[in-house]
Amino acid sequence: MAYLRRRRDGRVEIRESVATRAGPRARTLAVFRGALAPDVIERAAGLARRPFDPAALRVRAAALGVPLSERRADAAARALLRDLRQGVSLDPVLVTLLREVLAPLAAQPVPEALAEAAEWLGVGAERRGAALRGLLRASDRLVRERPPRREREAPRFPRLSSKPREGS
Repeated sequence: MAYLRRRRDGRVEIRESVATRAGPRARTLAVFRGALAPDVIERAAGLARRPFDPAALRVRAAALGVPLSERRADAAARALLRDLRQGVSLDPVLVTLLREVLAPLAAQPVPEALAEAAEWLGVGAERRGAALRGLLRASDRLVRERPPRREREAPRFPRLSSKPREGS
């Protein structure tokens, strides 16, 4: 039976236990980052030697907090968008073919907030983490460069107290 194992570096492995002469061993069937997609499950099922239950893997992924993706084409579309935004050029024939295939598909206007974040589509966790660390360093520098806060002025009159004075 296949199972999921989360690694320290953020990757997730689909593994299966196999009995050998030297005792039980675990084989890695697939490794992925991000969402558990159908193509990853199919690749793992193709390598499995024991009974493989995709539904059980999905349940376990939900329990581990691993996101699930039902659409296999989204990953390729995100990768293509990422490459095009980074200036990778395509063969003009492929551009024409892509336009013809994409033209009849339903489209929605992109919200402004999503349009600003579109450059992060398909970007790996390492790059997103580096950008976040850079933002945190910049905000830390801004806070340190800010002038010191004004201290409260001391009250002009002594504070009244209802406690009797000692020796009274």
